[in-house]
Amino acid sequence: MRLVRFLLRYYPPGIILEYEQGSQTRTRTIDLLDLTERSNIYELVAQLQANEPLITPSKTDQVAKLLLKLQAKLSSPDKHHYNHYKTIRTHVLPVTNVSFNKSGSKFVSGSYDRTCKIWDVETGVEMASLQGHNAEIISIQFNSLGDKVVTGSFDNTVAIWDVETGHKISSLIGHRGEISNAVISYDDTLIGTGSMDKSCKVWDSRSGQCLETLYGHTDEVLDISFDHRGKQLLSVSADATARVFDVGSYKCLATFVGHEREISKGTFNPSGKRVATASSDKTVRIWDINSGKCLQMLEGHTDEVFSCQFNYAGDMLISGSKDNTCRLWKDTNSGKLAGAL
Repeated sequence: MRLVRFLLRYYPPGIILEYEQGSQTRTRTIDLLDLTERSNIYELVAQLQANEPLITPSKTDQVAKLLLKLQAKLSSPDKHHYNHYKTIRTHVLPVTNVSFNKSGSKFVSGSYDRTCKIWDVETGVEMASLQGHNAEIISIQFNSLGDKVVTGSFDNTVAIWDVETGHKISSLIGHRGEISNAVISYDDTLIGTGSMDKSCKVWDSRSGQCLETLYGHTDEVLDISFDHRGKQLLSVSADATARVFDVGSYKCLATFVGHEREISKGTFNPSGKRVATASSDKTVRIWDINSGKCLQMLEGHTDEVFSCQFNYAGDMLISGSKDNTCRLWKDTNSGKLAGAL
């Protein structure tokens, strides 16, 4: 193996190693979820070198500089005030999804017009038009390197695109219903897809081969997500259940039963040990993966809850609802609401 370069991942903090193995270029992700302002950088470098043969002694100073950049980013004050910067006329029909690349220099937009377009943020110039889907775009995401885009469509397919040329690299064909979501693992090796056909699939991002089809839901799969290590896949469904699958063995590790109506969103906490689900029954629930038990039911919304997400520290959760509010929940012994917006 030969190390090619390091890439920084600011949120959640981590380093991506790009290396050559034989004739193939591969990536490996090192999560640094415990990195804080007080972390001793050179002690951390020594720990990384003990566990990662690609980080040789000759790379000590380079890795230390990268970790210092990460540390500075974590400690920088978050006092942003946003003003309108520019308006870009992107599509002739409504825009369904947008996504930045890692550096923020480009973004991609998807639309009801069945196309995706890649834009230069600074100039507003269209860099590529991704054409090939036969229905509206419902999901869109850059990979971590920013050289590929993955799109999911109501035409039942997922496509992988080359950012530089705009050409389609491959189509992931196999679902028998509309795609509800397509996500990329943090190391860019896997793509997970959920579909209205009640199944999930895991794909090899390089070959486009379907590695496994995951069954168990009795109604449409509405959302899927990988944990931060790419080792587990969460699916939520209109059947009011959520499931966690092990990506290595593809076995179902846990099935979460308790919601009274469909689940629209599911997310892992940063450690990958717990899951939050948002449901049309007006609640958010926190689940333990090992036991499969519901640890807490968060009540307060007066209408369907469409979304939920942990912060990167895992000590706060936000939920968004059809009742026009977002609620912030803190990890305290009482579990009380931290604030409603």
